[in-house]
Amino acid sequence: MAAPKPITRLISHVILDLDGTLLNTDCIVSQVLKPFLVKNGKKWDSKKAHKFVGKTPYEAAAVVLEDYGLPYSTEEFLSLINPMFSEQWGNIKALPGANRLIKHLKSSRVPAALASNSSRSNIESKISCQQGWKEYFSAIVGADEVESGKPSPDIFLEAAKRMNADPSNCLVIEDSVPGVTAGKAAGMHVIAVPSVPKRTDEFSSADEIINSLLDLRPEKWGLPPFNDWIEGTLPIDPWFIGGPVIKGFGRGSKVLGIPTANLAAENFSDILSEHTSGVYFGWAGLSKRGIYRMVMSIGWNPYFDNTEKTIEPWLLHGFDEDFYGEELRLVIVGYIRPEANFPSLESLIERIHEDGRIAENALDLPEYAKYKELPYLRNPLQQGAATGGNEAEQEFI
Repeated sequence: MAAPKPITRLISHVILDLDGTLLNTDCIVSQVLKPFLVKNGKKWDSKKAHKFVGKTPYEAAAVVLEDYGLPYSTEEFLSLINPMFSEQWGNIKALPGANRLIKHLKSSRVPAALASNSSRSNIESKISCQQGWKEYFSAIVGADEVESGKPSPDIFLEAAKRMNADPSNCLVIEDSVPGVTAGKAAGMHVIAVPSVPKRTDEFSSADEIINSLLDLRPEKWGLPPFNDWIEGTLPIDPWFIGGPVIKGFGRGSKVLGIPTANLAAENFSDILSEHTSGVYFGWAGLSKRGIYRMVMSIGWNPYFDNTEKTIEPWLLHGFDEDFYGEELRLVIVGYIRPEANFPSLESLIERIHEDGRIAENALDLPEYAKYKELPYLRNPLQQGAATGGNEAEQEFI
């Protein structure tokens, strides 16, 4: 990720985008549009979704109508689709690091604003479903409250005005190209957190590009640092996945010398969309063997240029044989670093082993060691089953 450019003035205020930056609205978009398109004889194409990231609802609707050749005016389409979206606002989940960031800004007394291309009423509806969020923000600005939405700077300038802040002292955090363009046009510093994978080259105008909010380092911008990192690791709310091991010992062993125990990614599409790419760690339970330390990558593995997002756990133990088909349960408890590309296979292997050493040591800490005793890791799955977060969380509770 790009290093931040030097700043010349102290940042005093932060302005945050909402959709795709703090909230995982991409899932809701696909959940609403997929069945609507089917009813109209069309098929949802996830590769087209990037076209309406960062646009106003009216602009996004026009893109959908054009791409899919739907027989509606923009106004008709919005009147049909908006009630469907409104029913889903309560199901939107915060993106990794979002709650951590806004709570940190509040506790550090750093004024923060929301500035979104959604309407003010939609913003209010979305954040009302996130506990405490409305109280965290000093100002909230929607696209219907200014003359022009992003990429115009109007929304950000209005947010700064409402906070009595000089634009040059404001830090914008955005996931879209229109948002980054708007922030720079407003004379503000901008961090890009791209919500569309493999398109970071489009964000070159941003002052810094990060993989996710988990990777934000406020101290680079003169803001109070997070104090929750422990020996190079970040504790996270645990998440749980499980299923039969399907592959991994081939390329992992032959090319990297590291036999990863991969799960079927298609069984975890919701989990994959909820969690940012990167390197995590935790505990792994094999139904017939025991419980082991584990480090795991989630993402596209840039060195190998994967076309699909994958989950690749590496159990930190020397096994004499593979265990394809055996039930594997994972409890992911901490984060190490963002996904990255490497100049050589040797540098990739070196970093993977370093990740393993970090995870091995961290799992001795009480913060992480306690999760080894979860019944979830020991209870066998029903044959052919796969689990995601909610079921396991109930077991944890």
